[in-house]
Amino acid sequence: MTLSGFHIRAAQAGDGQALYNVTHLSILASGQAFYSSEQLAGWMGARTAQTYEAIIARGNVLVAEREGKLVAFVDTEGGEVTRLFLLPEATSTGLGKHLLTLGIEHARRDYKGDIRVEATLNAESFYAHHGFKAVERGFFSHAVGGEPIAIVHMVLEA
Repeated sequence: MTLSGFHIRAAQAGDGQALYNVTHLSILASGQAFYSSEQLAGWMGARTAQTYEAIIARGNVLVAEREGKLVAFVDTEGGEVTRLFLLPEATSTGLGKHLLTLGIEHARRDYKGDIRVEATLNAESFYAHHGFKAVERGFFSHAVGGEPIAIVHMVLEA
């Protein structure tokens, strides 16, 4: 599957380091206006490439490549888009919207309710633009160590 020069595929064993890098670089690039330097520095907590290999093994991650380089990914579980990160060079291309659409489809497999997302503060407007509604503010539940990260619980009604 392609989108303007991007190739979308299922994540595979060995992609863990690239997913780690995309997450880390995305956070550093987009979070500066919303989070402290301490939060950004500790965001990845105890995550490693192996953390992402375990996520990949669950079989719910789609990645986007451009010219053979992994530049973005989306991860889901039943009823939730759990991760959506893009390298700065892949933003403003339509890729985020495309991956979100695919992520929502995957999150709806065998699930009939609202789709949830824990949006970072910098991503709240992106999700709102795509139909998600803010429910409440909280802290990231998928974190692995580091400073607490403020997020917005959002839902896309079924």
